Amino acid sequence: MSNPKKGKVIIIVAPSGAGKTTLANRLLNDFLKIKFSVSATTRSPREGEKSGEDYYFLTEKEFDAKIQQDCFLEWEPYSGNRYGTLQSEVDKLADNGYFPLLDIEVKGALNVQKMYKQDAVSVFIKPHSMEVLANRLKKRGSETTETLAKRLQRAKKELSYADHFDFAVINDDLDTAYNDLKAIIEPFITEKS
Repeated sequence: MSNPKKGKVIIIVAPSGAGKTTLANRLLNDFLKIKFSVSATTRSPREGEKSGEDYYFLTEKEFDAKIQQDCFLEWEPYSGNRYGTLQSEVDKLADNGYFPLLDIEVKGALNVQKMYKQDAVSVFIKPHSMEVLANRLKKRGSETTETLAKRLQRAKKELSYADHFDFAVINDDLDTAYNDLKAIIEPFITEKS
């Protein structure tokens, strides 16, 4: 039985370049009860990033210890580093009546969804098409031909899992996609108020 004061875990999942982070940030700006769950990573902090605020920056040894202690809801390697969602962070927010927001990859999202069941709501953000997704990734200017091909191959695989989530939103137009996402999330927030 779920705790009536506990906030639902909001899972936003999408292939890279589909706009999930932009959409998630808009939710954070519009709903005070939604709080971003701070993830852990083995990468070094970028200029201006603070541990505990942007990420928990861990050494490889510290990350391994957290894996051994079963502290992560999900974790995965990405671009030579590891990233993980700490269960303690998610539970702390939810237990205090907030709605923890997770902006994570498909594999991790499926695991979190399975663990939290009715205490989670998951939304898959789809690009309008693979061509549109490829153009978005190219516009970033950070992709080589090889990394672009890998991201697109991964995106095709991730899109095949869209039906495993509670809702899907097509991000053809950012404002329309956000309004669709907000319409999905808002009832969960207002039923708690």
